[in-house]
Amino acid sequence: MEDKQEPGRPTWSRQIEFTLAGIGCAVGLGNIWRFPYLCYRSGGGAFLVPYLIMLVVLGIPLLHMELTLGQYLRRGPVQALTKACPLLKGVGMATVAISFIMCTYYNVIITWALYYMFSSFRSELAWENCNNTWNTVNCTDHVTNSSYASTASQQFFNFRVLERTRGVEETGTLRWELFLLLLLAWILVYLCILKGVKSTGKVVYFTALFPYVVLLALLINNVQLPGAMDGIRFFIIPEWNKLLNVEVWVNAAAQIFNSIGIGFGSLMAMASYNSFNNNILKDTLAIAITNSVTSIFAGFVIFSAFGYMSHLQNVPVSEIAVDGPGLVFVVYPQAFVTMPVAPLWAVLFFFMLLCLGLDSQFAMVEVMVTSVLDSYSKPILKYLRQKEFLVLVICCAAFLMGIPHVMQVGIYVFQLMDHYTAIVSIMFLAFFEIIGVCWLYGVKRLSSNLVEMTGKPPSIFFKVCWWVICPVLITVILVFSVIQFKPARYESYEYPAWAQGVGWVIALASMIWIPLAALHTLWVLPGSFTEKLKKSITPFSLDDESEGSHYQEKFGDLEVISSAVPPSIKDPIQTNL
Repeated sequence: MEDKQEPGRPTWSRQIEFTLAGIGCAVGLGNIWRFPYLCYRSGGGAFLVPYLIMLVVLGIPLLHMELTLGQYLRRGPVQALTKACPLLKGVGMATVAISFIMCTYYNVIITWALYYMFSSFRSELAWENCNNTWNTVNCTDHVTNSSYASTASQQFFNFRVLERTRGVEETGTLRWELFLLLLLAWILVYLCILKGVKSTGKVVYFTALFPYVVLLALLINNVQLPGAMDGIRFFIIPEWNKLLNVEVWVNAAAQIFNSIGIGFGSLMAMASYNSFNNNILKDTLAIAITNSVTSIFAGFVIFSAFGYMSHLQNVPVSEIAVDGPGLVFVVYPQAFVTMPVAPLWAVLFFFMLLCLGLDSQFAMVEVMVTSVLDSYSKPILKYLRQKEFLVLVICCAAFLMGIPHVMQVGIYVFQLMDHYTAIVSIMFLAFFEIIGVCWLYGVKRLSSNLVEMTGKPPSIFFKVCWWVICPVLITVILVFSVIQFKPARYESYEYPAWAQGVGWVIALASMIWIPLAALHTLWVLPGSFTEKLKKSITPFSLDDESEGSHYQEKFGDLEVISSAVPPSIKDPIQTNL
């Protein structure tokens, strides 16, 4: 088949680089933190059933859809969705907005990882015992019959790292140590995006394998600890009655979207630099399956440590008092103290978290930079002169918005933003993206794109998922998540009504772009309202006539404007090679 690569448009030097970069983008802190956290909160083994179902019928088909659209249209999320469905072009804008919101608090996890990593350079780990100034009388580093006890690692995170207040009503003071580490984290992100990452085989294979080496060593250690099997049983044996809880299914779908990166635009942008004739299916399967296997592997590691913690506190695994991101900074450190040369393993683990976090953070920031330059390169570069200054402006803005997270109230702000962004917003975005691509752009057109690129149509499984299963399933999940919505909470703390209101404002900050952009499309298109509406759901109707004349493709009675190869983006994404 003729390769319809556009002249001057950069592509991956080797296709394996896209696969590895896609895996690097998808496999991140969410696998080590969010998956075990949602699994624990949803009843352990009961979470695995809907998680695997969602992977097969939602995750893999929608990732295949996004990569196909990006590779065919050769655009980032904003321009690709503008061309595919002008009425819902706001979905592309919303993906950029949600990426920006998430990157402002995602870097706080890297900040905590840096704090732990620097705290590990000592002969005895700071959370190894209860003989510290921040410990309370209910601290324990041994087996106890008290259900009110908390482990030394819990108290280190709560009372030393965070110095947290009693609730979101008490802001407390700025944690200067965390503030400086947050600044350091953003400097690292800026340097990564500024220079890019060289695609040397040694670096790629090190970053790909290093997390698994650390996790495997932890698993071997953890399974030998007393109580470990109780934690593993909690992880793999479902409580079937939990499957009747809609929240478990919503959490499973949200984790699939968050972990793989559906709705965030990063992988769509990366796919736009593929060779036009690349077989996108193998990349889809490699990214999705590797991501889920990593999550489940990390689950075994952390739930074996959960079992050990339940043994120490003499409480059931389901009643251990950890929540949110504290899970990865409480349970993993507790396991280190049982290992030989504990400080070394602690340093390696938190360095691993730093690497995983930077990969994901890099992708979220870069998709913003690329989308802005894609749409407004001339006016922006007129004032900022160079792309590096735009990157600096975005990083500085995100850094300033992250400051509330490094105050003593920070953990409550973090949990509030994560709940309303990562669970609430992403479901709405996914719903409109599926409607725009699967129904309005059309499964028939998407299938034709695949044939043109690879010579092979999608299987009947993907067609059925795109046309029926994905739209219906995401609609049902969305409706039930609204009906049975549960406000954000952190451990036993319940947020006041005004804080929940702030959470909805955060959610609307990304979702509002969808109706606003739809109104803008209807405003700029010529003709009567009926004509405007018809054109707004016709792919490529916003293209200029000079550009549109190149895109003629027939689908039955419908003649639409389309193209195998739209013009190139002038300033492409610097992907994670």
